[in-house]
Amino acid sequence: MYKVLSNNLSVNQIVMLGIVVAFVITFLALKHPLPFLPYDKGRDYALNGDRSKGKIRGVGLTFVVCFEVCSFIFLPIDREYVIYSILLFGVMLSGYLDDASDTPWNEYKKGLIDLILSIIAILTFIDFNSTTIYIGTLEVVIPKVIYVLLGIILFWVSINVTNCSDGVDGLCASVTSVILLSFSVIFSQTLGKYAMANFLFVAVLLAYLYFNSFPSSMLMGDAGSRALGFFIAIVTIKTGHPLIYILLAAVFIIDGGLGLIKLFLLRFLKIGILKNTLTPIHDHVRKKHHWSDTQVVVRFLILQSLLAVVAYIICM
Repeated sequence: MYKVLSNNLSVNQIVMLGIVVAFVITFLALKHPLPFLPYDKGRDYALNGDRSKGKIRGVGLTFVVCFEVCSFIFLPIDREYVIYSILLFGVMLSGYLDDASDTPWNEYKKGLIDLILSIIAILTFIDFNSTTIYIGTLEVVIPKVIYVLLGIILFWVSINVTNCSDGVDGLCASVTSVILLSFSVIFSQTLGKYAMANFLFVAVLLAYLYFNSFPSSMLMGDAGSRALGFFIAIVTIKTGHPLIYILLAAVFIIDGGLGLIKLFLLRFLKIGILKNTLTPIHDHVRKKHHWSDTQVVVRFLILQSLLAVVAYIICM
């Protein structure tokens, strides 16, 4: 389909058309939600978790499918991208099955699924790309074994910190949009079709935000948040600057990552840290500092936007 469009339109026109189509079909799909989508039962452990009770959950399935359909229409697809798309669908599906389950999946079960998909993703990457990375202007060739291990960590962390940050209306989708747009602006030449894919993903997230802005009527669930984290990791390694993830996903790392570190140290090493700090951090600032949900979203977006500017200065 892309070849047909490219005969009559420029690349920029194709991307703009793709953005409009992706937004419209996602909006319509969410406006008339799939009948089998589950409803949220509320979460006792989450601050204000009762507010989510009764809302449609797992609509990440809808916007991920819309994104992938539009990708195959508006992007110049190759075999590597097809594999990533299959894996992205797999991550989304595992999250959706957890959303739809009567009882939440065991953390170890979800962690194992994340690990397997992360391994396949990074092995796919090194099959099509070199293991050369850039730290500023410094070029470093990483041995494949080490690259695979570090890549697995990146994917696993990205999936889980993004998932942990999905607890405030509009937060996860808004911050992800800033992250993806930042990657496309800073690494437009390097990313190529992946920069175009970022714009399509932002389009479907904007359609989702129409329904997820406070007070939301539907939630992406693990089906959405885990898929977003996986996609951010793909884009990160395709830049050749994997360490830039620390800046361009800093809000997710701080918000969701501190909770993962806190849990890991307590469960496996019996070390208690941040005892007076609620995690995710968005719960801490809401309860301890009395930020409203809107303040959390706007202030986190401001922080991530400023960090994106810093990343631009470093990489350009």
